[in-house]
Amino acid sequence: MNAKPSHPEPPRAGKAQRATAQQGELRTPPSVVPGLPPAASFGALGLPAELMEAMTGLGVTEPFPIQAATLPNALAGRDVLGRARTGSGKTLAFGLALLVRTAGQRAESKRPLALVLVPTRELAQQVSDALAPYAQRLNVRLTTVVGGLSINRQQASLRSGAEVLIATPGRLTDLVSRRDCLLNHVRITVLDEADQMCDLGFLPQVSEILDQIPADGQRLLFSATLDRNVDQLVRGYLNDPVLASVDRLAGSVTTMEHHVLNIHPADKYATATEIAARDGRVLMFLDTKAGVDQFTRHLRASGVRAGALHSGKSQPQRTHTLGQFKDGEITVLVATNVAARGIHIDALDLVVNVDPPADAKDYLHRGGRTARAGESGKVVTLVAPNQRREVNRMMTEAGIRPTVTQVRSGEEKLTALTGAKRPPTGTGTGGGNIPFRGLGNRTGRPAKESRKAAEARKAAEARAAARVRKGR
Repeated sequence: MNAKPSHPEPPRAGKAQRATAQQGELRTPPSVVPGLPPAASFGALGLPAELMEAMTGLGVTEPFPIQAATLPNALAGRDVLGRARTGSGKTLAFGLALLVRTAGQRAESKRPLALVLVPTRELAQQVSDALAPYAQRLNVRLTTVVGGLSINRQQASLRSGAEVLIATPGRLTDLVSRRDCLLNHVRITVLDEADQMCDLGFLPQVSEILDQIPADGQRLLFSATLDRNVDQLVRGYLNDPVLASVDRLAGSVTTMEHHVLNIHPADKYATATEIAARDGRVLMFLDTKAGVDQFTRHLRASGVRAGALHSGKSQPQRTHTLGQFKDGEITVLVATNVAARGIHIDALDLVVNVDPPADAKDYLHRGGRTARAGESGKVVTLVAPNQRREVNRMMTEAGIRPTVTQVRSGEEKLTALTGAKRPPTGTGTGGGNIPFRGLGNRTGRPAKESRKAAEARKAAEARAAARVRKGR
């Protein structure tokens, strides 16, 4: 085992105390050896000329704060613990150092030299896309292994040799157990979005993977949050890390508008449908895969170009849907929390929580899909009366004071806040779905009565008729 001895467990705490500890910020001891100062420019880092040319060609000319803070130490081989909000350039913060330090070496079959572990398939693809042009210029071979795609092709890619491996924990564990990937030559390991890997239950797999990597290698841990969920990884596997905390995840809220729309439960989906029919793209979050699929079918039947994204979809389906959303072929992406991280969409100005998230961290990550790289954006949460207390608590934990508005579908207030409009098709017939109807936009056609209501109405009409006959 290469892990350091773990610290003894603290005494058991109450439920509330445990929840607070999990959400609390990680407190790391100061580095024994002080870190290097931030870089004033990419030119000051001594990067290879071909890498600088590629960066200039892609418009990467000035380092973001997290890049300036971490690259000097990462290039020097130090372990780094980096925190910065989503969309702030973390991928190049670890990626440039990883590529530079790996360039000029050749990996043996099945034995990568550097490993990037990420929690989701989407984030793996994003990291691969971001690093590919620079890797090509430095003649560094990348390969990606994730679930949902052919394991045979991934085995063949590893047999051919790759210096840098980008992987999700589950698929990498499978390949290691089959002896199709050996980790004893890995010298640089990156844990990206480590807190989400812990939240998703990957900690045992991540620990098992790290135990197979030489303990004297470099470790870089990057995340939008560094809470106590990652304490075991930091204390067990990082050696005297340099902490680069550019800002907290909550810092990203400053470039967003936050709105809570109080709604009647019966009007929830009518309100969401009208928001989805707006001009421009929108990312909408629901809690369950079944809910995502049902609402997506309804939107399509209503004439709204919508696509569904959740873990029940195959990787080719997920990649295709994301591509359609980025290209504008669909204007609404309906998703579970799988889209809360690792997805970058340019100029996405609205995120809607049709179902409120479970906690402040999820809220901030969902909202982080908008207002990226300094842009502005708006986050809207639909809240029924029985959800208000929990949503208020969540907003307080996130450090947010949202604008609260009571709305109904079909109202001008809703349009003013979100750009909502009536969907192109008033009724839907696809898949046998009954169209959602709201309180604010009902037409003259009466709603369908229940059997009990119909019987009561007929009885009242009969009594009225009897009174009329008696009065004659």
